[in-house]
Amino acid sequence: MDGQDDLLAELRRTAGYAAVWGSDELKNRDPGFDDRNFKAATLVRPADTEGVATLVRFCARRGIELVPQGGRTGLAGGAATTAGQIICDLGAMNRIEEIDTLARVAIVQAGTPLAALQEAAGAHGLEPGIDLAARGSCTIGGMISTNAGGIMAFRNGTMRHRLLGLEAVLPDGRVFRDLTRVLKTSAGYDLKHLFVGAEGTLGIVTRAAIRLDPVGGATATALVGVGDAASAQRIVRHFLGMTGTSLRAAEIMWRDFTLAMSRMLGLEPGTLPLDAPCLLLLELAADTAGQAAAALEQGLSGMWEAAGIADGLVAGSLAQARAIWRLREETEQIERMHDHPPSFDVSVPGGAIDAYVARITEDLKGIDADYAPYVFGHLADGNLHISINADSPPRERYRAIEDVLYAGLREIGGSFSAEHGVGLDKRDACERHADPVKQELARAVKALLDPENLMNPGKVVR
Repeated sequence: MDGQDDLLAELRRTAGYAAVWGSDELKNRDPGFDDRNFKAATLVRPADTEGVATLVRFCARRGIELVPQGGRTGLAGGAATTAGQIICDLGAMNRIEEIDTLARVAIVQAGTPLAALQEAAGAHGLEPGIDLAARGSCTIGGMISTNAGGIMAFRNGTMRHRLLGLEAVLPDGRVFRDLTRVLKTSAGYDLKHLFVGAEGTLGIVTRAAIRLDPVGGATATALVGVGDAASAQRIVRHFLGMTGTSLRAAEIMWRDFTLAMSRMLGLEPGTLPLDAPCLLLLELAADTAGQAAAALEQGLSGMWEAAGIADGLVAGSLAQARAIWRLREETEQIERMHDHPPSFDVSVPGGAIDAYVARITEDLKGIDADYAPYVFGHLADGNLHISINADSPPRERYRAIEDVLYAGLREIGGSFSAEHGVGLDKRDACERHADPVKQELARAVKALLDPENLMNPGKVVR
């Protein structure tokens, strides 16, 4: 047997894993959003927390690097692997262990897809208060590890705010258990937050206690054309202040993005109002869909002139609402237009959005006159997604694009990474644009918990 065969045989003897795969099995399987996810030659799928701990101890004894993976929907290289590493796949740990309807808490295993939790909680009139376009694939452990946000973060917070407690396997194989089910706890350092946004570099999240909220009611969807983000924000403030309804989504899209998406999706001209400089997608909830639609129509008509609304449409059917949401959510169309286009994920304080978009649009042309970024995102929390209308550029040009997009963000209270994490792809940018003292502390924590640098090495911190 060669070295990999020996390793696979030993792993299969070590614990009753759900699966142990070598390179032959991996090459025939989908690596997810990033081709680098399956560059490792070995994947192990533990069935429970003890299986994860056993694998971690196995790797620690042999000095083997370990990379945790969930739904493999990450966009910053956080699950990328190299030869010689072992993948810890959490896919078999996909059980919703409990839904406490009185406390409104779910206890879930880390490999549980978000959609599965949404469905299970929905059967009790509850929801996890967070939603992403990748809901069918992204997992709770991965969302914790990247502090995922999504379309409801402006009203419910990010994953950090939905998390009451967690369980994680540390780099030495010990199990950290803090599955607190209550919101109020003031008992010293809240260490569970070390694992939120750490992308598996400090340990592997295995179980979590997630806050649940009552389902918000029936919804209606609108698409509104406005001149800029400030006008869209006036509309959002209006609906946030309404009684009897709940604003569930406020997504913004700039013209270059919407026109490109409409072409790729084959939307017929005139079916949606696409000609304004910015489009605002609103989703409003009320007791009935009719009440939600009426509230949207009345609210928009009442502030049509004050907000400078150029055009608007309240979806008259479920099919029309889905078409509007496709325009915003099927962003993989950008990948079909360009070969690995540079894509970014920033947070900008609300009052600075228009100036920020104008600045980067101009400064990017200083790099290449043909650059016209696709800009879209979560307006109410200032999270903008930006893709460049070009194929993957050389490293130095990519770095120049980063510096244009990230310049000044920290100084105005924004962030160079909003919800996709740092991973491998943003690590160098983190060195240039994140607070240096914060980076020093992060490296110190990493060295304390993982002195051999075996847990997802090379990600988030150097």
